[in-house]
Amino acid sequence: MVNVGVLGATGMVGQRFIQLLDSHPDFNLTSLTASSRSAGKRYEDATTWYLDDSMPESVKDIVVTDTNVDEVSYDVDILFSSLPTETAAIVEPKFAKNYIVASNASAMRMEKDVPLVIPEVNHEFLDLIEIQQKNRGWDGFIVTNPNCSTIALTLTLKPIYDNFNIKKVYVSTMQAVSGAGYSGVSSMAIIDNLIPYIGSEEEKMESETLQLLGSIENGKISNANFRISASCHRVAVIDGHTEAVFVELEDNANIGDIKTKMSNFKSLPQELDLYSAPKNPIIIKEEDDRPQPRLDRNSSNGMGVTVGRLRKDIISNNSFKYVLVGHNTIRGAAGASILNAELINKTIL
Repeated sequence: MVNVGVLGATGMVGQRFIQLLDSHPDFNLTSLTASSRSAGKRYEDATTWYLDDSMPESVKDIVVTDTNVDEVSYDVDILFSSLPTETAAIVEPKFAKNYIVASNASAMRMEKDVPLVIPEVNHEFLDLIEIQQKNRGWDGFIVTNPNCSTIALTLTLKPIYDNFNIKKVYVSTMQAVSGAGYSGVSSMAIIDNLIPYIGSEEEKMESETLQLLGSIENGKISNANFRISASCHRVAVIDGHTEAVFVELEDNANIGDIKTKMSNFKSLPQELDLYSAPKNPIIIKEEDDRPQPRLDRNSSNGMGVTVGRLRKDIISNNSFKYVLVGHNTIRGAAGASILNAELINKTIL
């Protein structure tokens, strides 16, 4: 068993980490950090629990420590970070001097020597770890997972990108309120409404997707060579991002072939039988009215991405479109970091 901790353990994503790590066969959760106002308290006393499942008994009596490496050391190998971006930018590099940091924060994602990884998509980017340690003089390292909406999109694009020549991608998202945190969107703002803007979300999707589908050679990343445009919207759904995706290929392709490549897609996490890896990362639905967030967000314990309405687009013979649903706080956040850590544990530790 590998001892692990959670940075920012009292927030929604921190709670999701705790939920997913409870009874994990490879990881033993021993340390929890939060802000100074929670430090010194039992986790149960420091936390307002937001998730549907009850707080695990195993964490209730853990004493929360301040997220400050200058004062505290931890008996762990891996720290999962759900810190706010501004805090993560300062704190994560300090922790990486001595620990492995599996981060869900965006602060370090686009650093040239920090792997931005979806294990089924670009596990080879972990080769950057050695370069990162050499560049920065760290004994530990940082590995990041992408933005929640990027993960779901890129997982579905991977088998298309590997088997067909993508020319353009357009994506319009309808994103759940949990992506903004428990207090991120007020009820008066979102009920009976749709908010057509999520700060920096479109830019993240457009830049991260091309990097994830790119290649790495001699320690340098080359982005995928196609164009992508995103439009992101907040909707009154608790969990589960829905995305309408439009793809233009260089050449004509049969919808049946595209569907087969997506449904049969597997990668290294499936080969290694990692604990959190879904048997099928992409689940195809044939019903006219699927996927739906309420019905499909928990597919494969929230780690699968469900695709439906896969069909030709009338714009051109080379175009097709589909709708996807992915769980934003599991596959899109805590579960993504845990899967990264499982891969690191299996291949590097």
